[in-house]
Amino acid sequence: MEKSSLYETLEKVRRVNPLVHNITNVVVTNFTANGLLALGASPVMAYAAEEVAEMAKIASSLVLNIGTLNPQTVDSMIIAGKAANEADVPVIFDPVGAGATTYRTETAQRIMREVKVSAIRGNAAEIANVLGEKWEIKGVDAGTKANGDILTLARNAAQDWRCVVIITGKEDVVSDGVSTYLVSNGHPIMTKVTGMGCLLTSVIGAFAGVERDLVQASVAALTFYGVAAEKAALLRAEKGPGSFQIEFLNQLTLVSTEDIDLHASFKKLIR
Repeated sequence: MEKSSLYETLEKVRRVNPLVHNITNVVVTNFTANGLLALGASPVMAYAAEEVAEMAKIASSLVLNIGTLNPQTVDSMIIAGKAANEADVPVIFDPVGAGATTYRTETAQRIMREVKVSAIRGNAAEIANVLGEKWEIKGVDAGTKANGDILTLARNAAQDWRCVVIITGKEDVVSDGVSTYLVSNGHPIMTKVTGMGCLLTSVIGAFAGVERDLVQASVAALTFYGVAAEKAALLRAEKGPGSFQIEFLNQLTLVSTEDIDLHASFKKLIR
């Protein structure tokens, strides 16, 4: 994968203005909407069971996020996911906190059974617990100790689910079970802002809405997002996470193809 393919995908997002249908959590709704707008996508947050199927069918992508789940929202996710599948709309799933409680884990597994998910993004513990492996998790965050090989986890999960798996952390892994990439862009202050991971999932949704090669779309989204964070941190990290968050939204608009060409850090891994 060439750097040119990454910034061409970014340019396409900004040109096409994809409609991203988000069924996400109450903590991050505003940040997610503003982030997608800053990127150049068009966000919509539709949750009611009475309209989600219709909305999902006209969207460029559907993003499902179980951060603050409840039975009604889960039912809407299933309805929307099935409608998206019928319309060949990519579904991006964020299993927030899978492994923290039985209900949360079983809900994530139910979505994976009943909806054809195109890509799933989470930390290592979330992906492992949805797969049925026990990894340490603290609330909705990965535990401090990884008790397995993340590269193998990503490949195995991708092969089992037949979708693209994105595991984010200090470095990010993208795999479809055959090709695996490591993305190294980003900044530690990102962990101090609530919703950075959730917004990332929606940004992946925006890129998937214009690029059918979901490995390329995911690597492009992760690289772009990480470069935006690096630029924002350079300008505002010393002021704290609040200043960083505002500048990060600015950089989602300001990051250029030249920035990606200069700062993108990713590589394809050999088995």
